[in-house]
Amino acid sequence: MSLLFINENKATIGVEANRCFVKYSDGMKKMVPIETLEGITILGHAQMTTQCVQECLKRGIPVSYFSKGGSYFGRLQSTGHINAERQRMQCALYESEFALQLAQNIISAKLKNQAVVLRRYEKSRNIPVGESLKMLHICREKIPHCQNIPELMGYEGQGAKAYFDGLSMLVEPDFRFHGRNKRPPCDEFNSMISLGYSVLMNEVYGKIEAKGLNPYFGFLHRDRERHPTLASDMMEEWRAVIVDATVMGMINGHEMKKGDFILDAEEPGCFLTRDGIRTYLSKLEKKFQTEVRYLGYVDYAVSFRRGIALQADLLVKAIEALGYGFRIQKSAFEALITKKKYKELLERLPAYVSQEDSIRVYKIIGKGQVVSFGKKAEKEDEDIIVI
Repeated sequence: MSLLFINENKATIGVEANRCFVKYSDGMKKMVPIETLEGITILGHAQMTTQCVQECLKRGIPVSYFSKGGSYFGRLQSTGHINAERQRMQCALYESEFALQLAQNIISAKLKNQAVVLRRYEKSRNIPVGESLKMLHICREKIPHCQNIPELMGYEGQGAKAYFDGLSMLVEPDFRFHGRNKRPPCDEFNSMISLGYSVLMNEVYGKIEAKGLNPYFGFLHRDRERHPTLASDMMEEWRAVIVDATVMGMINGHEMKKGDFILDAEEPGCFLTRDGIRTYLSKLEKKFQTEVRYLGYVDYAVSFRRGIALQADLLVKAIEALGYGFRIQKSAFEALITKKKYKELLERLPAYVSQEDSIRVYKIIGKGQVVSFGKKAEKEDEDIIVI
């Protein structure tokens, strides 16, 4: 499978003979078999024919739109992925204990990954950033004790400041920056990570949407107009290990030069040149394809792109489990629920059971328990055998 990035103003994207083509202003044409396309990303003012739009919708190929500077506008995608029932469950958990626990896990993972990146470049550059690492450790220790989202975000903000202070010390002197800045980015480093975060956001957005979740119903980030808060939630832990690490590696490895950037004289901001974007996106795509043993719940290496999809799978299972489980066979459901939720389930089930129904609830954690409802309900032995 392949991704198509278009970074040429006045280019036209179309389809003919089962191939997607890109026609440039000088008449040159490049072709890609449409069966191999996983997504199309347009940066700037390229055009897409109606036939190509229709073919992408039929085949489920998402088309993402960015400004020349990397600001994300939106995406074109078919509606075949929508799961209304799942989205209702998702929305109901906005102000819940689940939301706080998920947010704690996300921020804890983010702070841990930021520390990993700092230690990596502290070692390679032989420049101590102990104060930044100490602050990240302190903030991470506070996360499990946070009682609400604003308190949690306070520690996330403190950690972010310490992290970027440390990165500024570790990056090549010609690319030093003063903290995080955006809309527009004012220096080369921030220009690269801003574009990288937009690409990462698009990746996460697509994986979330493919699972039938709503990218705009978040848990950590509060509701904002026209902002996909769940995508922002899910990308937090990946920022440092995918985007920041790629940018640091390219700059410190002298793969990027000052000439790869333009300081806009008419409008404030620093942006990558066309060649700079091509070099950067190529490297970033290789990063997404890199296989690592990152996820603790799988015992094999997966690419970062696959890892994002697996995290989305896990989120779906967690959401549906809190709705009393998810279907694993026609008449079998599996759930990971709290003791309170389990008790509530047993209290509510009788109201839904007719005389012809036969329902058994198997508790397989702790001592185990089988509770039967409806026809042929019998007292079960205390010993539970699960095969």
